[in-house]
Amino acid sequence: MNKILRCVITVLLLAYVVVAVSWSRTQADAARCSGVDIRVTDTVGTRFVTAREIAREIGDLPDRAPGMLLKGINIDSIENILSTIDKIESVRCVTTTDGRVLIEVDPLHPVARIFEHDRSYYINKDGKRISANARYHTDVPVISGRFDSLFHPRDILPLVRYIDNDSTWCSLITHIKVEDRRNIILIPLIHGHVINIGDMDDLDNKFYRLKRAYKEILPVKGWDFYDTLTVKWGGQLVATRRVKRLHHAISAVDLDAEKELPDIGTMLVGDSAGVAVEHKKTAGNKKSN
Repeated sequence: MNKILRCVITVLLLAYVVVAVSWSRTQADAARCSGVDIRVTDTVGTRFVTAREIAREIGDLPDRAPGMLLKGINIDSIENILSTIDKIESVRCVTTTDGRVLIEVDPLHPVARIFEHDRSYYINKDGKRISANARYHTDVPVISGRFDSLFHPRDILPLVRYIDNDSTWCSLITHIKVEDRRNIILIPLIHGHVINIGDMDDLDNKFYRLKRAYKEILPVKGWDFYDTLTVKWGGQLVATRRVKRLHHAISAVDLDAEKELPDIGTMLVGDSAGVAVEHKKTAGNKKSN
């Protein structure tokens, strides 16, 4: 009798589930949209995109949606369309329990501003671009230089992240200039010299040697005694003595105003007899002036 009772209860439960699901689907098929809500979650204050601009991108849907069957509104298509817009980092489109279509947009999160030839644009962590204009400005690292099919602006982003993750370098480095992929120049806030880190390899070791120079050499010699500190070669730091006028550090505002970059290449020529700092895994680190 207990087995028969359990079987009857199971059958009844299954029947209830089938009826409930069928009823829910019927209700969903008949559900009508009560409106469209657009939210822009601009947590970093870039103002790259507004709710009004998003409404324009989806055509007349906000006007047509009230009264439409919810099943007739393709929320996946809305997400796909908005995701292709350069101003948008991410987008989420859902239907709410009260029958509304909710579109949540996260504007692009720029990590750097690129100056390349006569163009200027922001890029995010994935290399997605948005053209820079006077409407919005955000304080991010400035990168300028020459890029080609073998070395893209996004290839410099690991260096941007490395600097951003170190509070000392983040506050010190104001501008990155790319001569080519083997000569990447850092321009510090300290007036008087630039830093050639070479390529993107072995950043830990290069910045270790650079930090030693900042602690042990420049305070003694003077911050403008050398015009270039070079850590591009393994295990050493080579500094060239100053024989030219001081470099003028630039900012994004300077670049906007002048549309002309300083010729840092001319700063890499000089008396290379300067100073070398070697870094070895043993305790025998040495320094010579």
